[in-house]
Amino acid sequence: MRKRVFVVQKHHARTLHYDLRIEVEGVLKSWAVPKGVPEERGVKRLAIQTEDHPVEYADFEGEIPEGHYGAGKVEIWDKGEVDIEEFGERKIVFTLRGERLRGRYALVRFERGEEDYWLLMKTGD
Repeated sequence: MRKRVFVVQKHHARTLHYDLRIEVEGVLKSWAVPKGVPEERGVKRLAIQTEDHPVEYADFEGEIPEGHYGAGKVEIWDKGEVDIEEFGERKIVFTLRGERLRGRYALVRFERGEEDYWLLMKTGD
């Protein structure tokens, strides 16, 4: 059985941010993380859910041309396997095994505010 993939793409668009993408049911669920995926426990980062991408997009590096959504340079910052422990409407728990990111993470939807706003945190090694 093929393992599920994750990728973090460093995206130099209007503003620099990192796109966290985890494979779920044949697509990449995606979040823009303005300050990057935390590498230490206890650090919480804003993660804004964006549109799903095809799994093949996990290999994309290059330039998105001006005039297109997300225009700018995209490079793979980290990539590896993901195990999803819990996938709910309000909470997602998963383990990343990449070159840079290793450990257990959680995404928790904000209680107030925009529906697509989440907190991303590392919860374990």
